[in-house]
Amino acid sequence: MRPHSFKILVAVSTIAGLGMGTAEARDQLRIVGSSTVYPFSSYVAEELGAVMDHPTPVVESTGSGGGIELFCAGAAANTPDITNSSRRMEAEEFEICQENGVTDITEAPIGYDGIVVANSKEGADLDLTLEDIFLAVAKEVPQGSELIDNPYKNWSEINPDLPDQEIVIYGPPTTSGTRDSFEELVMEAASEEMDGYDDVYTAVRSDGVYVPSGENDNLIVQRLEQDPGAVGIFGYSFLDANADVIKGAMINGVAPDPEAISSGEYPVARSMFFYIKNAHANVTSMEDYVSLFMSEQMVGEGGLLADLGLIPLPEDQLEEAQESVDDRKKLKASDLEV
Repeated sequence: MRPHSFKILVAVSTIAGLGMGTAEARDQLRIVGSSTVYPFSSYVAEELGAVMDHPTPVVESTGSGGGIELFCAGAAANTPDITNSSRRMEAEEFEICQENGVTDITEAPIGYDGIVVANSKEGADLDLTLEDIFLAVAKEVPQGSELIDNPYKNWSEINPDLPDQEIVIYGPPTTSGTRDSFEELVMEAASEEMDGYDDVYTAVRSDGVYVPSGENDNLIVQRLEQDPGAVGIFGYSFLDANADVIKGAMINGVAPDPEAISSGEYPVARSMFFYIKNAHANVTSMEDYVSLFMSEQMVGEGGLLADLGLIPLPEDQLEEAQESVDDRKKLKASDLEV
């Protein structure tokens, strides 16, 4: 791999030559987006503020969808400079960006994460299939040739091998990239294999069994501590950070661990990103923040963010991502085609 490092203890500004963007010249970055990427982004922001002559960037946890909406609202100075996302930007979101004058965007892949189903260490050990999770969460389930409102209240009603305990699920809201990924990787994947659905099915029940729990995943962890019978849905990094009090369920016989997530063996794995608004290149801390985030010291194998639960990209993919970000490669609609 070519050298790509950011000297943590040496402040070197490389903003010269990037040119002026739409935003007024200022120094403090505004970053919005994913609650899953938030801990990584915040760590980089705090490191930048500590070792360089820049104010610490403001990082807001708005959810991936909410962050992209703010990011794509326009290129004026009062719009965010960067948005974090626990899923790839959608084609429709990219089109809204274009319509609003946000036409020069660079995509920065930073690593992998797994979506976990976790519960208190005081609770039962769970070994779930994708279908088990789907039947616990779906608004409607098959009965004969029709769909009915989900009647399941206990896990053992879904699968007799599961505990005879009430289903209580604290999960991400609709603004969350984790919710988007959960719907794709769990609900779509499960419903495609099940009889009774004409198409993929992603509607989540609203009868109180599934509790949307905002963009602060730490609150879900606190609720699991208080209720050993409940489960929560969130990114692997929060399981890793709270492994003293919660544990992850097996899914399709695979435990959520970094090796299984990065290899794709764990069935609920996804990529994480941040997106750069290149029209805001004259925000003087932009270049140093981006360089620091994409450095080996942060996102490389054994980097500092791995201690927070980031699962690094393979070496060749990381090098490709670093080169793309260094060159501020412009994101195209065709890049987002499935």
